[in-house]
Amino acid sequence: MKKLILLLSATVVLISCNKVGKGEFIISGTAKGIADGKTIILQTQDPNGMGLKPIDTVKVKDGKFEIKGKITEPQFYMLKVESLNGQIPFILENAEVTIAVNKDSINKSKISGTYNNDEFVKFNEELVKIQKTLVDFQKNNTPAMNKAQQTKDTAVINKLMKEFSKIQENVGAESKKRYLSYAETHPKSYISALIIQGMQNSPDIDAAKVEKLYAGLDESLKNTKPGKAIKEKLNQAKSPTTGAVQPAPSSAK
Repeated sequence: MKKLILLLSATVVLISCNKVGKGEFIISGTAKGIADGKTIILQTQDPNGMGLKPIDTVKVKDGKFEIKGKITEPQFYMLKVESLNGQIPFILENAEVTIAVNKDSINKSKISGTYNNDEFVKFNEELVKIQKTLVDFQKNNTPAMNKAQQTKDTAVINKLMKEFSKIQENVGAESKKRYLSYAETHPKSYISALIIQGMQNSPDIDAAKVEKLYAGLDESLKNTKPGKAIKEKLNQAKSPTTGAVQPAPSSAK
């Protein structure tokens, strides 16, 4: 009897803690240091390619804010905070996403609460490490480049440009390797679906690799917009070219 009571009690706790229903989302935000009444804007990409469009707005109260709504699948959204430069990118999905706004450096705002957002944060941190040599080169050599441009010192300009191009090439190659290895090892991550979709737009596309990566994706990702887009392109690549002129049949004499 005691075991049954404990089991029922645990079930009640689990149900009460499940704040997000099917097809819903909650953004639980903290905005420390941001005045009450400041507007928080939830935005997403306009389907017609007209930039970002607002989905919802709320006001900061006591350093907090909350946005609730409906969503059918994971998708990238942006959070804009009134009076702050920049925006906070994150993945909105059927879950509770936690966002801690950093008013001094919005790029350092913390996003957590779901697998996809945790992966998004880690993936970005790895890319930042890869790109560090490029950022450091720009930072260390900008004064020299500015001076060379002012004095029209083409030798220095060409030297710096050559070094920059080489670093840029290496960073690009390392980033590409990281994208591929991530998609190969994270079949349940929404980021993997976006990576595979991006691979299909590459001029040096490896069709066999794309097909293998797509086949390994979790079924839930195959039903998202990027997942369906990948499948559609794969099918198109396998289909005979439509509208092609067929050779005329030869007539027997």
